[in-house]
Amino acid sequence: MPIGIPDKVKVAVKGRHVTVEGPKGKLEWDLPPRTEVEQEGTRLTVKRLGNDAEARAMHGLGRAILQNMVKGVSVGFSRRLEIHGVGFKAAVKGSEITLNLGYSHPIVYAIPPLVTIKVEESTKLLIEGPDKQKVGQVASEIRSYYPPEPYKGKGVRYTDERIIRKEGKTVQ
Repeated sequence: MPIGIPDKVKVAVKGRHVTVEGPKGKLEWDLPPRTEVEQEGTRLTVKRLGNDAEARAMHGLGRAILQNMVKGVSVGFSRRLEIHGVGFKAAVKGSEITLNLGYSHPIVYAIPPLVTIKVEESTKLLIEGPDKQKVGQVASEIRSYYPPEPYKGKGVRYTDERIIRKEGKTVQ
C-alpha cells in the first residue's frame, strides 16, 4: 500500500536514507535491508527485493515505520499518564521532570530531544512528539519508576490502562 504524503510534509529519499520534515519536526531513518522506497509525487511506495520470509518482514517493517514518520511530523503522537497516590505529583522544570512518588528522594528524569511533557493538575502527564518510538519509550520509562500496584492502585499508569485490583488478607 502506498503512503500518502500531506501538503506540509517534505520527503527526501537518497538511496536507502529517508528524511521526512514537517511542522512537528524532522526525522531521518535508513531503510532495512532487502527493501527500497520510491517517491511518486505525493506518494511513497516501499518495495521488497525478493519474496522470502525475511524480505516480506523487512517490507512490512519499513512501510510501517515510514507511515509513522509521515504521521508523526504532520500530526504527532501522544501518550497520557496518570499518577495515583497520596502526595504523588510531577513537575516540569526546563528539560527535566521531577517526580515525587513516595520514595525518600524525588526522581529527576531528563526529557530527550523532540519530546515534550506537559503536566496538568500535577498528576496528569501528556507526552508528545513526532517519533512514535521515543514517545512510547519515555512513557514506559516514567511508568517504570512506580508501576501500578494491585492492592491500592497506587502508581503511574497509562490513562487507558485498567488495573485489576486484588483483595487483601482478611483478619480472623
